[in-house]
Amino acid sequence: MSHTVIGTAGHIDHGKTLLVKGLTGTDTDQAPEEKARGITIELGFAFLGEDATIIDVPGHERFVKTMVAGVSTIDVALLLIAADDSVMPQSREHLDVLQLMGVQRGIVVINKVDLADQEWLELVEDDVRELVAGTFLEEAQVFRVSALTGEGLPELKQALLEMVAETKERKREGPFRLPVDRSFLVKGFGLVCTGTVLSGQLGGRGTVVVQPAGTRLRVRSLQRHGQQVEEVGAGDRAAVNLPGVEQGEVDRGDLLAEPGFFEPTYMLDARLQLLASCPRVMVQRTRVRLHLGTREVMARVELLDGDVLTPGKSGLVQLRLESPAVAVWGDRFVIRRYSPALTIGGGTVLEPHPVKHRRSETGISERLEALEGEDTVRAM
Repeated sequence: MSHTVIGTAGHIDHGKTLLVKGLTGTDTDQAPEEKARGITIELGFAFLGEDATIIDVPGHERFVKTMVAGVSTIDVALLLIAADDSVMPQSREHLDVLQLMGVQRGIVVINKVDLADQEWLELVEDDVRELVAGTFLEEAQVFRVSALTGEGLPELKQALLEMVAETKERKREGPFRLPVDRSFLVKGFGLVCTGTVLSGQLGGRGTVVVQPAGTRLRVRSLQRHGQQVEEVGAGDRAAVNLPGVEQGEVDRGDLLAEPGFFEPTYMLDARLQLLASCPRVMVQRTRVRLHLGTREVMARVELLDGDVLTPGKSGLVQLRLESPAVAVWGDRFVIRRYSPALTIGGGTVLEPHPVKHRRSETGISERLEALEGEDTVRAM
């Protein structure tokens, strides 16, 4: 059976971390600051059975970039709405991110049902149905639970395990690629980097290149689902031990890759979809925050088939990055406004190493449209 990555989503204080603990027995808030403030700041991880990992993401608006890094490789979304709050701003923004990243499967959870009466719960569910209308969650199951009392958790857990059983095995051909979402030092072993393998396979005692820096490193050992293994492959949540490497040399946003296949780029040609909720039109050279895999870089948007892109519409663009990143054809990305930070759109990489286009150049749209395939545009 293929490994399944489940990602939480939802507004701050809607009970994501307590729900994960109720489902798995693991408290994903481990950092002292998280304990002191009572909120999730970093990504948390817990195992659900033998074949699934749950990524617990922060709900506060200041940490949406961390949330994007967390959901960049998930198979199943778990969208939480608190019964006492109903739909809130990060409920909408997190759903937008999931939609833009091409997530196809998920479950909606109305949490904290112990704080609301039946009539109010019916109103909340109406709000939730309105929120997910027209998205991949439109036909999703809606569960009413209380992470505090345990009400509804057995039924929710069973539904998740059924979705895990339906996850298709990912093809393992192609070069190894793992976007790092967390790194930490283990005394006596060195640096450990975690992430979800996007393609290929990696054996213990192998070699990886850290991109975009280009540093070549030796692998000492590998773990999958908390267990030592000889090999990890596409779809696996993996931990890679890199001996002799100091904290900070490899961090979230870096890519562990098979040597000789991936090169950094400062430009990307892409199909960009602006959200209907984007507060204004996009003009030439708009500066944005680009989230690609687990990496965040600043970029300028060059519109290739017009001077303005209006909310709710899509267009062909060239993204000119202020620092290097690594991408391949078909990678999904999210863009957020520079200031104040707000998710405004996302799309699909069509050409990871383009030439710099000029306004007078002809045939750009035709060439890029030829690169668009059914799989890359299915969620746009």
